[in-house]
Amino acid sequence: MTAMPALEILASSGLGSLLGLRHAFEPDHLAAVSTLASHERSGIRGAFLGLFWGAGHTLALVLVGAVLVVMQTEMPPGAATLFELLVAVMLVGLGVRAIRQAAQQGPSGPDRVHRHGRVVHRHAGMPAHVHVGTWTFARRPLLVGIVHGLAGTGALTALVLTTLPSTGARLMYMVQFGVSSTLGMAVLSGFLGWRLAKLGAHHAVCRVLSFAVGCLSTVLGVLWGYSAYARF
Repeated sequence: MTAMPALEILASSGLGSLLGLRHAFEPDHLAAVSTLASHERSGIRGAFLGLFWGAGHTLALVLVGAVLVVMQTEMPPGAATLFELLVAVMLVGLGVRAIRQAAQQGPSGPDRVHRHGRVVHRHAGMPAHVHVGTWTFARRPLLVGIVHGLAGTGALTALVLTTLPSTGARLMYMVQFGVSSTLGMAVLSGFLGWRLAKLGAHHAVCRVLSFAVGCLSTVLGVLWGYSAYARF
């Protein structure tokens, strides 16, 4: 590797890290993860929820983005707009879910129906998840992250194709962007879970918070969807 490509990759990875952290705090990401984390009562569980979101986001971003970078092409505008519409629908769905959960929450706080094979039981703790070998992944934030990653791939690919001169630098930028956004989201959701844990037994406050976050996510989803639909 020559000195110039090495400097390009170093610079692109640093820039990707900074912009990835900023990307984690964009309004649609904040709304999605806030609705997911609004029922957590632990900073650690909240942080892991953010990591699951980031894992899905980075997976979609890197896999699809790498294909586009190697092929030296951009995502078709129609596909990018469709993914944005999916994000809008998802935000509305998460918002309605949070509002419904706030309305149904009992005096002792939220609980969850959990299934292992044929055994179904109800308890507090990790949301619905999937098992891959010995690994356990929170299903909902993983899928939410994938949709967000697909929606952001088009703009990110267009950016790296026009600003970075080599394939190595472009791929490094995308990886660092995804990893940094994952860390940013883990910090955000971990902080939210920690603050909710501080509230302790004040279930009424948590219920109001869940309702408020659900309303915010729903409104943002409607506005996001209208903006994307107008571009069709």
